[in-house]
Amino acid sequence: MTQDIWHLTAHGVVQGVGYRAACLERATALGLTGWVRNRTDGTVEVMAAGPIERLEALREWMQKGPPAARVSRVDAKTGEGPFDRFDRFDWLPTA
Repeated sequence: MTQDIWHLTAHGVVQGVGYRAACLERATALGLTGWVRNRTDGTVEVMAAGPIERLEALREWMQKGPPAARVSRVDAKTGEGPFDRFDRFDWLPTA
């Protein structure tokens, strides 16, 4: 499987609706490593590493999010660094 690192940003009503917790749960279930955090601009930011098919599944999930979320869009770009830089999927403080 081809591995990659993706930097994803969810826009819309994505804070205060359980988005980070649900994203962490989904990414962990997919076997991805990396992190999720709120941004002070109201977005949720994700850095995820793993097989491209699983990254795509996370991106698709992020476009919907948990039931209370109202996602307007998810921006995706290639992340930086080695694939093995993360050992699990974490919840980071707001940045």
